Amino acid sequence: MENSKKPQTSKLWHWLKTSITARLLMVGFLVVVLLIPLSYINSLITERSIRQKDVVNEINDKWGQNVLVYGPILKIPYKTYTETKTYNEKTETYFKETQTHINYAYIFPETLHLDSNVTSKTLNRGNFESAVYTTQMTFNGEFSPIQLQQKNIKHEDIVWDKATIIIKTSNLKGIKSEVNLTLNNQTYSFSTNFNNDNQRYSERLDELESVYINENHLPKNSNKQFRFNLNYNGSKDIQIIPIGKTTTMTMTSNWPDPSFVGNFLPNSDTKKITKKGFKADWQVLHINRAFSQQYLNKIPNLNQFSFGTKFMVMVDEYQKSERSAKYGFLVIGLTFLVFFLIQTLSKITIHPFQYLMIGLALVMFYTLLVSISEHGTFLKAYLIAGISVVLLISWYSKSILGALKFPLFIGLSLTALYTFIYVIIQLESYALLVGSVGLFVILASVMFVSRKIDWDNN
Repeated sequence: MENSKKPQTSKLWHWLKTSITARLLMVGFLVVVLLIPLSYINSLITERSIRQKDVVNEINDKWGQNVLVYGPILKIPYKTYTETKTYNEKTETYFKETQTHINYAYIFPETLHLDSNVTSKTLNRGNFESAVYTTQMTFNGEFSPIQLQQKNIKHEDIVWDKATIIIKTSNLKGIKSEVNLTLNNQTYSFSTNFNNDNQRYSERLDELESVYINENHLPKNSNKQFRFNLNYNGSKDIQIIPIGKTTTMTMTSNWPDPSFVGNFLPNSDTKKITKKGFKADWQVLHINRAFSQQYLNKIPNLNQFSFGTKFMVMVDEYQKSERSAKYGFLVIGLTFLVFFLIQTLSKITIHPFQYLMIGLALVMFYTLLVSISEHGTFLKAYLIAGISVVLLISWYSKSILGALKFPLFIGLSLTALYTFIYVIIQLESYALLVGSVGLFVILASVMFVSRKIDWDNN
């Protein structure tokens, strides 16, 4: 039995050594096999990324979530009447009964200005960190005289002594000071309104409501100025809804990489972004947004009209690692192609096991990248993982290929390939262009080198 197996094994090995077709099939099979550990590495990156998001959400939940706020809004109660007829059987007549109901009118301010000073920092838990901030927000503006007659509400039906002011906001947990509003030089305190019938129309926003406003301080016949402060611990983003007929906002921060989000962008002429932070100004007019200055009974959901700034890292280490791992098939395939061309042109024999060892070394690059990036920057991890793998494969190829020129060529090729992939990862707008040009150059190089191969020897 042993004698019968030996010739078959020798014949198979001789075919792998001498046939170009056999070597191509073997290399292709090993590339497919190595996709299995690559898929596990992608799963590992996804798992660590999800873990990071869970930790970040936990940190943000304890520190304070995102801030979305709009106000102040005058809440004016008014009377409405319904008339019912009741039939009296004894007298065989109808008598009328009038019932009084209390509804509310919501009045937005004529002008609204916000100054927001944001101080950002990072909080760490283990290997994970989250960007959080503390913001001091100062609102001021004025209400124009209340005119409800156009809504068919009579002046005598308005309950002036029960009027209040409300502020809609998220992140009640993050508010770090008492909320007091000054209206017509009189200060009014706020409390959380847990009996808000309109809560479902504001989604996740909670409501702060003031004590009753002195009737003499209400804008009945003249404009009334207001001012109040909100101090938050928050994360992710800060946004407001432009409920003023003219709404302006100025935001300053030490955050160097802001992302301006929402329905309106800041003024490009005054926007300044440096490594030490940014300053941005917004101006929104009532003709720029599709909602009214007055509402009866309920306030509709206006969240779609919000705007502001996002304070999150747009591309984190795990996103970069995931993008890098997507090129794993390309790295393994091109590296095997280099070895195949060297083997074919120089007639040097490379065993399938040696191909497998080289492929596993290439796969190890991604595990090193993910693990090291959790303890430092992505660039540092990429350099350490890349240099380690390039040196390892170059040293290993020296024992396989013998001559020094081949390991040097392989080392330079891998260095160029990893550099090319790193550049693509860093680019956003030009990633597709640079990637396409790079792959074209690689293909042209392979075509140029492979023209000398005698493909008839298969």
